[in-house]
Parts: sequence; C-alpha cells; structure tokens
Amino acid sequence: MRIILYTGKGGVGKTTVAAATACKIAREGKKVLVMSTDQAHSLSDSMNVRLGKDPVKIQENLYGLEVDTIYEGEKSWGNLKSYMREMLTIKGRGGIEVEELLVFPGLEELFSMFKIMEMAESGVYDVIIVDCAPTGETLSLLKYPEKFSDMLEKILPMKRKSLKVAGPAVEKIMKIPMPEESVFDDIEYLMDKMERLQKLMLNHDIVSMRIVTTPEKIVIQETKRNFTCLHLFNYNVDAIIINRIYSKEAMEGYFQKWVNMQEEGLQEIKECFSEVPKFYLELQKGEICSLEDLQRTGEMLFLDQDPFRILFKEEIYKVSLLEGEKKLTILLPFADKGELELKQSGRELVLAVKNEVRRFPLPVTLQDNEIKGAKYKAPYLTIQF
Repeated sequence: MRIILYTGKGGVGKTTVAAATACKIAREGKKVLVMSTDQAHSLSDSMNVRLGKDPVKIQENLYGLEVDTIYEGEKSWGNLKSYMREMLTIKGRGGIEVEELLVFPGLEELFSMFKIMEMAESGVYDVIIVDCAPTGETLSLLKYPEKFSDMLEKILPMKRKSLKVAGPAVEKIMKIPMPEESVFDDIEYLMDKMERLQKLMLNHDIVSMRIVTTPEKIVIQETKRNFTCLHLFNYNVDAIIINRIYSKEAMEGYFQKWVNMQEEGLQEIKECFSEVPKFYLELQKGEICSLEDLQRTGEMLFLDQDPFRILFKEEIYKVSLLEGEKKLTILLPFADKGELELKQSGRELVLAVKNEVRRFPLPVTLQDNEIKGAKYKAPYLTIQF
C-alpha cells in the first residue's frame, strides 16, 4: 500500500491538491482514503461531503475522514491523562488551566498520525492521502515520539514492579497518588504505537511526502526550510507541487508585474529542487468545490504520471560530523568537476554546474559556519565547514 502526505505553508492549496490526487487514483481503480489532520478541517468543504471521525464513502473506491484529535487522544492516553490531571490538581482547584496544561505542544498532531497508522494497519485501503496541517504543526511531530518518551520517563520514573512494593509508602510520605495498573498499560501502549509509527513513516517504499507551494518568494523560503527539515529527518520527499500559477494570457497589461515576479519564483523553485519531480497547476477560473472539479484538477496536475507511484527516492544531501569536522555531502550525478562552481550566499549554498544553478538552504547546524574546502568524487560533492 501507499501513504502520501501533502504538507506546506497554510493557504497554498494542500487540501485541494490532496483531494484531487485522491479522486484521480480512485478513478483508476484503487481503493483510496483521503483524510485531514488539520484542526481547521476544510476537506468536507472541498469535496462537498460531510465527513467525520470515521471513514465515509464519497463515491466508488473513494472514502474520506477528518481526524477528531480529542476522540483519538482519549482513546490513546485516557488513563494516563486522568492520572496527570490528578497530579496537577493536588495543590490546586483544577479547572480549565489544568486542561490546558495537559495539551502538550504537538500532541494533537501525534494523535492524528496514530490515526493514519491505524488506517494503514487495517489493510482496507490501497492508498491513504493525507491533507496535513500547515508546515510548522506538521514538522512538530517529527521529533515528538522521542520527546514524549523522555517526558514520560521524567514524570513517571517508577516501574510497574517496584510500585507494587514501595507504592503505599511513597504515597504516604510524598502525599501524591500512585498510578494504577491502567496508567502503565497506557504508557506501554503509547510507546509501542510511537515505535510502530516511526518505523512506518521512515519506510520509503510506502510513505511519500509531497510539498505544496506557490511561486511567491515568502512561500518558497518556507518550502525550502520544510524540504531541508524533512530530509534531515530522513523523510522521503518525492514531489513538489507548484500551485496557483497565473496564466500569462490572463495577466497581460495591469498584472504583468505579477507575471514577472512569478517567473522569478518558478526559476528559484527549479534551481532549489532540481532533482525532485515538480508538478504545476494554473490558477483556475473558479472555485474547486465539487468532485467533478477535483477530478479534472487531478488530471491537469499529473497528466500522464501515476501519483500512486513513488516518484522519487534519493538521498540528495546529508550532514555528518567526523573528527570534529562538519561535512555536507551532496548527490551530483553526471557532474564534471571542472564545471563546478560553489559559493556561500548568506544561509544558502549556490552551486553551479554548467548553466544549471542549484541553491541549498543550509541546515541550522551549518548556518553560522564558513566553507573550508570541497572535494568532488562522483557522484558526491563533499563540502567541509
């Protein structure tokens, strides 16, 4: 099966692109589930169908749902949450403040990811298309399993077996309630789910990330940061979707300056994501708000390409630390050493190969470092900092 996640800055059209992809794949005969993890759900509006926390049949081979994070949260850690609430209200009176403290940053996104895993493990669908929350919220889940594990270990350092012996004494001396068996069951349940989630998300034969962007400079900058972050965490980005491209014929005259700025943005996207497949979608004449519109949009976007396939799977670049020296290794197949030009421009590397220019946004760990040297040994360029 396949899992395809669409991410990007808020307002770039992730929901429309995700729904259009789902319609195209479903029409080709595969059983598709399209789901939204964004708290401000708009998938129902896009598909003109009322969706809920359980899959709803939209048409032949196509199903949809909008994740209810409150419901998923209670299902995943209800007992543990009750115990933590009890701990936090020992000295206080409870109330809305306690409930707010129990909503940890990224937790809702994590429960949304658990729902994706649940649907994947059910084996019911050939492909799951995910309309993710805006970039920042989506990226917050990347390190969350590790962070949440550390938090649980600090808050609940006691072990199940030792608690049975020492629990009553600790409770009496420290004046804090000891967790019930069900709390430990929740912890083990969460740890197991997070381990399975990480294993699934890093399976490049199943999971693809696709970034949706528009040709505006501000959006492109966030797209580049998003791309770098996803690659650093070993997530497979197999396509860039460029949405809302203005038709030159429609923009002649008064709006010509917008066309020129868009051309600059499209060129920057070409330079920054040269290896990754790119798909272009023009701004449509009207709103896309029906299944027929979505089906037509999916055909226009992918043309003769099959969006079900993994469209790209290469490690473009990686950062390493060897003997105290930081290195950035870049994949450059078929390059001629004599035609390579490299320079550092602010927080970006600018790499020219013949007439092609490629920009690499530097990872945070390298942004304050200067280039010491570079070496090309096909097909990799290694840069020392």
